[in-house]
Amino acid sequence: MKYYLIAGEASGDLHASNLMKALYAEDAEADIRFWGGDLMQEVGGTLVKHYRDLAFMGFMEVVMNLRTIFKNLSFCKKDISHFNPDVIIYIDYPGFNFRIAKWARKKGYNNQYYISPQLWAWDEKRIKAVKRDIDAMYVILPFEKDFYEKKHNFPVHFVGHPLIDAIYGRERPVPKNFRKDNNLDDRDIIALLPGSRKQEIEKMMKIMLSVLDDFPHYQFIIAGAPSQDREFYAPYLKKKQVHLVMNKTYDILSMATAALVTSGTATLETALFKVPEVVCYKGGRISYEIAKRLIKLEYISLVNLIMNREVVKELIQAELNTKNLKQELTKILQKDKRKQLFEDYFNLEKKLGGVGASKNTASLIVKSITKR
Repeated sequence: MKYYLIAGEASGDLHASNLMKALYAEDAEADIRFWGGDLMQEVGGTLVKHYRDLAFMGFMEVVMNLRTIFKNLSFCKKDISHFNPDVIIYIDYPGFNFRIAKWARKKGYNNQYYISPQLWAWDEKRIKAVKRDIDAMYVILPFEKDFYEKKHNFPVHFVGHPLIDAIYGRERPVPKNFRKDNNLDDRDIIALLPGSRKQEIEKMMKIMLSVLDDFPHYQFIIAGAPSQDREFYAPYLKKKQVHLVMNKTYDILSMATAALVTSGTATLETALFKVPEVVCYKGGRISYEIAKRLIKLEYISLVNLIMNREVVKELIQAELNTKNLKQELTKILQKDKRKQLFEDYFNLEKKLGGVGASKNTASLIVKSITKR
């Protein structure tokens, strides 16, 4: 059967790549065409467009790139028509995917959504589009099932969280010579996860590195995003205390003592690696003011949202400054605070369920389109 997948950012690339592996296991004749990234390309299939050409951060950035976005939408529709898939699988990325799904529904394609858009955070009225255009929804957060089924009477499948598979299903352990290969010394590691988009990395790195002199007994490792070139990070590597390791975020987290993490999927990944973290976020002023009025959540990190309380400290916008960051990083390096975080992290993991999200989803997709 023919599968068309659309992922528009780094986290979607990760989860879609694992879903693709599971689809190939379920359907030996699977023909997969996709929008995504390097991880999906490594699995197989045909890459149509890389997510690095799709990622625009914030409201203003989207407005400034509307012409490119509309060109991509038009191209995607033509490509789907030419490929004529048995199913289109959307991976998060709602701004783009909802528009394609609306068009695809009118054309009679089977629409299935893996990893729900965060309608529960903002723009809840989009539930109308889900009910109208989506044949099946696969959710990965436990509270999402109640949101769809109890609040909006739309049946969904809770399949577990794919990060459990991605982290505990890794094919190899961290290499014993990790420090030597990356020119690291014996000092404990503080991981810096500034995001994957250029705009957010540039905003985050300056403030993250502002605490260097207060922690001379640690080395700071920047987790280089696969969507960026090594040269992009050069301005942040002027001090010997700072190192860059490209495309090995999980290896870095497995070695880290603590982490400074930009909000997003990385906050949950860090928690699952049992690394004490401070969540950092600072967006453009206009974009942030708009988002603050639209988003209805008490927290921005997935860790706190899932636990429904503050487990990890969130420093947002004006609160993200050198003084506060130094204070919070100092706290998570202390024994008592670390012990409490570890206990909270284990409880978080229990809430997310066990391994098998990718396999569960692939099995449900293949069965549904086979019946159809």
